This record gives sequence, C-alpha cells and structure tokens, in this order.
Amino acid sequence: MPLQTTSSILMVRPANFGFNIETAESNFYQKRDARTDRELNRAAQKEFDDFVILLEKNGVEVIVVEDTVEPKKTDSIFPNNWFSTHESGKVVLYPMFSPNRRLERRMDIVEMLMKKGFRVDEIVDLTFFEKDNQYLEGTGSLVLDRVKKVAYACKSVRTHEIPLEYFCRLMGYEGVVFGAAQTIDGIVSSIYHTNVMMHIGSELAVVCLDSIRVATEKLRVQEYLEKTGKKMIPITEKQKFNFAGNMLEVKSKSGEKITVMSKAACESLGDVQLNTIKRYTEVISASIPTIEKLGGGSVRCMMAENFLPLV
Repeated sequence: MPLQTTSSILMVRPANFGFNIETAESNFYQKRDARTDRELNRAAQKEFDDFVILLEKNGVEVIVVEDTVEPKKTDSIFPNNWFSTHESGKVVLYPMFSPNRRLERRMDIVEMLMKKGFRVDEIVDLTFFEKDNQYLEGTGSLVLDRVKKVAYACKSVRTHEIPLEYFCRLMGYEGVVFGAAQTIDGIVSSIYHTNVMMHIGSELAVVCLDSIRVATEKLRVQEYLEKTGKKMIPITEKQKFNFAGNMLEVKSKSGEKITVMSKAACESLGDVQLNTIKRYTEVISASIPTIEKLGGGSVRCMMAENFLPLV
C-alpha cells in the first residue's frame, strides 16, 4: 500500500535568502523588505532553525542540508520545487520557470541521501522541458495524492500541461488540471503554485474552492476529492493569502499524523476548520514571517518529503 505521508523530511538551510526579482512577477506573495541582505538571511536562518527544532521535537526526522554560498541562490530554502522522491526509488528533477532557481538543483544532495542509506533506482529528469519554456515546479505545481495516484495541478506560467502529462505517464498518475485565480487590486491573475491553494493529507483535503472560477473544473476537483475519500475543508481567499493552503501532513517516527502549517496560516483558520483538522491529526505551527514575506512561500515549500526506501 503506497504511503501518503513520511516521517523523513529534507530541508535546505539558506546561505543567501532574499527577494527574488525573477519570480516576483508571478508570485504576488513576495514583498520587499528594508533590511539588508545579511539581516534578512540571518532572520530566515533563525526561523529555519526554530522550525527544524519544532519538527524534531514532534518526532519528525529532518535531514538538514547547508546551502552553498556560491552560486548565490535566494530561494534554496524551497527545495520541493526542484525534486521529489518516491517509494519506488525514483527521484524526479523538474523544469523550473526562473533561470536563477535552476541553480538550486544539486546532485550532491541526491548522492548524500544515497550515502545515508536511501535507495535511488532511477533519476527521472524532466529538466529538458526548460528548452521549450515548459515548466512543472515539483510539489509546488503538483499536489499529489500518492495513495490514489492523482496529481492535482492548477495551470500557470510555472505549471504547464505537457510536462504534467509526461510526469503522469512516467509515474502512473492521473492528472486533474484546472485553473485557479485570485483577484489582487482588482486584477485577476493565476495562482502560481497549486500548493498555495490546496493540501492533500491521508484523510483530509484543504482547498480554496473559491479560487477555481470555472464551475465544471471546480466540480471535477470536488468529485475527485470525494471519490478518493477525502474529508474536504474549504478555505477562503483571505485565508489562502495567509498561506492556509500551504500545509503538509507528515508523521512522527512512531506513526502519529501531524499537519504542519505556519503561524499565520493557523491564526487565519476558524475554530471549526482547525478543530476538524485536529480530529484527524495533531497540528503544529511555525512562525516564519520573514520567509513568507520575502520568499512568497510557506512551510510546505520548505519541506521536501523523503519517500525513498532504505537499502
């Protein structure tokens, strides 16, 4: 039986965290900050370290990788966009929209996992799609139901259907593709990553249905979630703006289910929503305001799940 969650997480500690001008045009969530680059990186490192401590305190194995100082990478803290791991022993490398984010791909990280005793049978390299300006940014673009083999994806400049179809064919998934939009200052724009508006756990689905503007597409997403047995927790657009869709369910080494979210996301949820999640899993929240503000991503983006089997 495939697993939806893992107790092993890989995280990259930033060396040059900051505002990425290349990604800001399609990521409304990124905001500039008056602090110096050094101050911002120190603040992000402190938030990162506290988050790691929180996960480990709750029984989650965290494999921490130090970012390399050169070449400079402002978004290395979000490794889930460039690779994913699978129980089959496959590692998938993804085509990325921003040229400066492609520098984050590090084969030494894959080699380090192998040295730690994890089995890598095949590397599925999709990065050739970058030559044709076709992108699929890992588990940012893809929200995976690993048990039912369904890949949910909202179309955007970072998520294209051709590489998605290729992924699904190679990995044995069925794609559920839809449009998801948000209104900012009266302008409607696509949501850049699916994991901003949607989370799939072992029993729960947290989803901003309001962002799916086409009725038939919204109905299709709802039908798939229902037929795969997920308890749906709808969130509002305002809650989505507070990263309430950017959650991840993990488990402790003893098997306890834990839903991880940011403090901002947790505080945006209503009592009924939060209590519903707590009926199914424990809830922990990390305070990462600098990372959310400058990086435009939250806790889910920081955690690359390690599903690789041990040798």
